[in-house]
Amino acid sequence: MAILVVLSLNSFIIINPGQAGVISILGKATDGALLEGIHLKPPFISVIDMYDLTVQKFEVPAESSTKDLQTLTARFAINFRLDSAQVVQVRRKQGTLENIVSKIIAPQTQESFKIAAARRTVEEAITKRTELKDDFDMALSQRLEKYGIIVLDTSVVDLTFSPEFAKAVEEKQIAEQRAQRAVYIAREAEQEAQADVNRAIGKAEAQKLLAETLKAQGGLLVLQKEAIEAWRSGGAQMPKVLVMGGDSKSGVPFMFNLGDIQNQP
Repeated sequence: MAILVVLSLNSFIIINPGQAGVISILGKATDGALLEGIHLKPPFISVIDMYDLTVQKFEVPAESSTKDLQTLTARFAINFRLDSAQVVQVRRKQGTLENIVSKIIAPQTQESFKIAAARRTVEEAITKRTELKDDFDMALSQRLEKYGIIVLDTSVVDLTFSPEFAKAVEEKQIAEQRAQRAVYIAREAEQEAQADVNRAIGKAEAQKLLAETLKAQGGLLVLQKEAIEAWRSGGAQMPKVLVMGGDSKSGVPFMFNLGDIQNQP
């Protein structure tokens, strides 16, 4: 009776959700993974290796040279899961999850980063970080798919470059700021010079108008003076006098006859 109980307990295996089991009989993995549920297994001569099919996350470092031969280092957080249809092959070729990360995911991450980084300069890798990540994701997914590993998402945890390039970037930014400042000062000087020209033109116009006005007034005064002298010498008619002040509302000059004033009672 006891033997039957032991045989019964060793003849069944329960697979929980999110897991897959691979049966090995006498050390040889059998085809077909065991998914969630209860399954029969040969007692005593079989071993069940369990694999987690839920999302796994590991951080993997990588280093590469860019198109302009600058050293670029990064750390990627990779979310992945095992393909349930290929768990048996994973068991046969990689074994444990630790082997999968160290022998497959880590080196393939390095190679994928080399592919993505070599397509651009270090400056482009920084300014176009999204494009760099897209190239990396595509290369990594294609490489891991054949190992039964499905990449769900990646993120760049850290992206650094050599101290020499960091110094060059800083110097470039300083130079750009200085150039922008010089352009601003030049534009400001140009605007000020134009303002001086406009003021000089306005002043010259005003002086010209004043000179023309004074010249006209001088000519009228000469005419008035000659008319008065002619009258004093025996002219028959009192001369008219032009008053420059003009009407208080219209500002137009007007003339009056001195004889009219003389003949008033």
